[in-house]
Amino acid sequence: MRSLLRLCMLTAGAVLAALAPTTAAPVKLRIGWVVAGADAPFQLFGPKGVAIHEGVTYEIEGVHFNGTPTMITALATGDIDLAPLAYSSFPLAVENAKMDDLRVISDVFQDGVPDYYSNEFMVLKDGPIKTLADLKGTVVATNLAGSAVDIAMRSMLAQHGINPKSDVTIIEVPFPNQKPQLLEKKVTLIAAVRPFSADPELRAAARTLFTQQEAIGRSQMIIMTGRAPVLQKNRAAIVDFLEDHVREVRWFTDPAHHDAAVKHLADFTKQPVERFASWAFTKKGDFYHDPAGVPDLKALQANVTQTAKLGFIPAALDLQKYADLSLIDAAGARLK
Repeated sequence: MRSLLRLCMLTAGAVLAALAPTTAAPVKLRIGWVVAGADAPFQLFGPKGVAIHEGVTYEIEGVHFNGTPTMITALATGDIDLAPLAYSSFPLAVENAKMDDLRVISDVFQDGVPDYYSNEFMVLKDGPIKTLADLKGTVVATNLAGSAVDIAMRSMLAQHGINPKSDVTIIEVPFPNQKPQLLEKKVTLIAAVRPFSADPELRAAARTLFTQQEAIGRSQMIIMTGRAPVLQKNRAAIVDFLEDHVREVRWFTDPAHHDAAVKHLADFTKQPVERFASWAFTKKGDFYHDPAGVPDLKALQANVTQTAKLGFIPAALDLQKYADLSLIDAAGARLK
């Protein structure tokens, strides 16, 4: 009888275990980023409670890069799942790396939007560069050839009769190292992006020669991208991630949260709050993040066309073919 009772109890336990709901482990999303506060997912440093799905249906592993072009290799090898690519590096991935399955899924941020910040290209106040023409024969800095700011810089040079391939020497310098290169007069021009362009020491010694908006107009600077098989396999988790992305954007850009938002960014970057307080997540001082997470495909198409004109890709892509906004639309529908 005891053996029979024990067998019944074990059988009942097995049945109950089989019928009990199972909790799947969160999907790990490996996401590239370059600059915190710009293209890095806000979930990496946002407050608890805003991203309601993080840790439940997905978790983020942030992977840092010096520029978006180097993310292309990581996408191709499957070392990252999602990448915030620039308007310039996206067509490079499709055309040069032959990733025809790459898709634009959401906005990350835009440059040149009225009343918002635009990247600055800076020279020394007391240096020899007074106009763009003075750059001929000098050494100028970019972060990576083919990056968004690099395309903007080359476009502006070309518009003013300066051949980027022969009239100047362009060297690659990571953003954090560009200020000392300029101050030590090793280069004459740097691409000053946020947060580096807000550095008080830089602003005291340098001035803005031109902005990215003046060079190429409005740009869909960074878009979130992923390969179709990854998007299909992890669709539910990625929609949850995008829903949380929109929640984070709205929280960080809400003026009522400004002080707390700046504190979270400062803690993540291990920089003083004063480095960000006057500009981060504000109009005029920061980039535009679409509050619905929807990219400006018209601007993106114009940007890609300009990239082709400069010879970085064989021809301009038809971006409608490479956009899958169904995920951000599904995420946005939950927040209406």
